[in-house]
Amino acid sequence: MSEEPETVQVFNVLNHELVPVHEVLDEDEAKALMARYGVKEDQLPKIQVADPAARAAGARPGDIIRVVRMSPTAGKAVAYRFVVEY
Repeated sequence: MSEEPETVQVFNVLNHELVPVHEVLDEDEAKALMARYGVKEDQLPKIQVADPAARAAGARPGDIIRVVRMSPTAGKAVAYRFVVEY
């Protein structure tokens, strides 16, 4: 059984104009987020650790990512994702 070679990322997807900002929250920010919304990490929407944007942001399983999108109708839309490994 052969292992797939690890690919080298030559293009940072976070620099593309159509990709929203992805930021890994530090531990204090994550705790504040959970307290503010009264949720647990596993209740957040998920993002795979292998997702190109999550990889570019340096996310690891168990991290929480803040995704900031600019919308012509909603203005600034912020969402959070829990990083998982499937």
